[in-house]
Amino acid sequence: MILRLSTLFVRTLRDDPADAEVASHKLLVRAGYIRRVAPGLYAWLPLGYRVLRRVEQIIRDEMDAIGAQEVHFPALLPREPYDATGRWTEYGAGIFRLKDRKDNDFLLGPTHEEMFTLLVKDLYSSYKDLPLSIYQIQTKYRDEARPRAGLLRGREFVMKDSYSFDIDDAGLQTSYDMHRDAYIRIFDRLGFDYVIVKATSGAMGGSGSEEFLARADAGEDTYVRCTKCDYAANVEAVEVLAPASPSVEEVAATPAAHAESTPDTPTIDTLVAHLNEHFPRADRAWVAADTLKNVLVMLKHPDGTREPLAIGIPGDREVDQKRLEGRLEPIEVEPMDEAEFARHPSLVKGYIGPDALGTERASGIRYLVDPRVVAGTRWVTGADRPGSHVLDLVVGRDFEPDGLIEAAEVRDGDACPNCGDGTLESARGIEMGHIFQLGRKYAEALGLKVLDEFGKLVTVTMGSYGIGPSRAVAAIAENTHDELGLCWPREVAPADVHIVATGKEDAVFAAAEALASELDARGVQVLYDDRFKVSPGVKFKDAELIGVPTIVVVGRGLADGAVEIKDRSGGTREDVAVADAAGRIEELVRSG
Repeated sequence: MILRLSTLFVRTLRDDPADAEVASHKLLVRAGYIRRVAPGLYAWLPLGYRVLRRVEQIIRDEMDAIGAQEVHFPALLPREPYDATGRWTEYGAGIFRLKDRKDNDFLLGPTHEEMFTLLVKDLYSSYKDLPLSIYQIQTKYRDEARPRAGLLRGREFVMKDSYSFDIDDAGLQTSYDMHRDAYIRIFDRLGFDYVIVKATSGAMGGSGSEEFLARADAGEDTYVRCTKCDYAANVEAVEVLAPASPSVEEVAATPAAHAESTPDTPTIDTLVAHLNEHFPRADRAWVAADTLKNVLVMLKHPDGTREPLAIGIPGDREVDQKRLEGRLEPIEVEPMDEAEFARHPSLVKGYIGPDALGTERASGIRYLVDPRVVAGTRWVTGADRPGSHVLDLVVGRDFEPDGLIEAAEVRDGDACPNCGDGTLESARGIEMGHIFQLGRKYAEALGLKVLDEFGKLVTVTMGSYGIGPSRAVAAIAENTHDELGLCWPREVAPADVHIVATGKEDAVFAAAEALASELDARGVQVLYDDRFKVSPGVKFKDAELIGVPTIVVVGRGLADGAVEIKDRSGGTREDVAVADAAGRIEELVRSG
């Protein structure tokens, strides 16, 4: 069927929408692919919906190829399964909750682990039924506090979520590897630049996970790669390469901890300057990394309870909120306010030290430190009284933290935690897919067990694998556009060819119509700009904005028996005889 711009439900815009911040959002609205309904909610127009369906079809192709079977759950889900796994509470304000007329609790599904688990429990009971992989493509809902960037962070979105069910961990690894390979094929076909990185499992749980990130300056995820090895990780998943602990002899030679007067030094910079002026060292100057900075935050648990937490990090670092929340998910993190400080009189702002921190100490506040704060290392930190710091404070000798936490910022130039020889370089990306080795978390919570070959009941082990088709549309647009508009890869474009009839002569429109009909008969999907009384300039701008990979201009060249074929992204042009045009266009389309 030929799509005709004269009747197609679309309006292109010359100006960017006022609320758009990123290129994909601006261009998808301007080119008539989506329209805003409310914050984080968008209507799909015909061109946009065609792209979405093509993305979904690529996903279905590759999922079906590994033997996964498609199912479909409702988006409206009962509370009880989510109570069983604890996620009704854990999600906090992040989900849409509602009641029916009988006052029963429901939610709009943010993800469907519980539903898949219960479905398999209902139907399967033997190891002979496994392995199994099932998936769905379904609309999901999350009550984003700050929906932004168009389709990249919305309250309603389309997700493909699949789940594998195996009798043991070896089977899970096989299923995981099959899904990983399928994802590589999917993202290769989607036609944009991406990277696979190590990720945290967060509230999903499990033994490990990886993210597929589309490289994009506008991306919300920061990842790092090693300059020497193949290590790549989301910054939330980076594990610091801790230094070796000093020897027993080095610790024994360290002077006893001693408090010194350090007036007017509430910041790291003022402290370092004071140390170099009043306590100079023979071997080297004091630097911020010699100090131990103690940061106080409040943890807001899903059930509403609040808990203070102290985090000790080297003074040359800051706490990375996303890294901290990634380690504590689903707990939310907030700065400690003045009222909370007042409830802990042992805390002296600007001069907080380990003597006041730790569950066994004056404040009773849990104290976690950066992995660099290893046993035997010595630090300068607060003495828990105004204008005073402790020097030569040794971990393990003078204080013991309650544990470790990866919360400090990761910086370019940091040592690679994998090889130790290379350094880390950061970049931005858009999360396109996330795969998890879930293990038995949901199966145990919901009682998914099968009989093994010896007749013994065993808990099934699971994997979870997500892709966001609607987010993929935006990510592809973000990754492939140019200064003129969208530039769709051929596999996801709303049409194969965009025919533009220019001028006012009947012969031009007749030739364009004939070419469109011949291409349609050959199975080529045609978008035809058949609008009368619209200037060639407007038509060309619309063609560039809409971004179909091949543009064919039927106009002045027709007098010489030729049409012009333009490659939207490559910029190449060629004149082809009218009689040969359909064949040449089909050749370009089939060759990809």
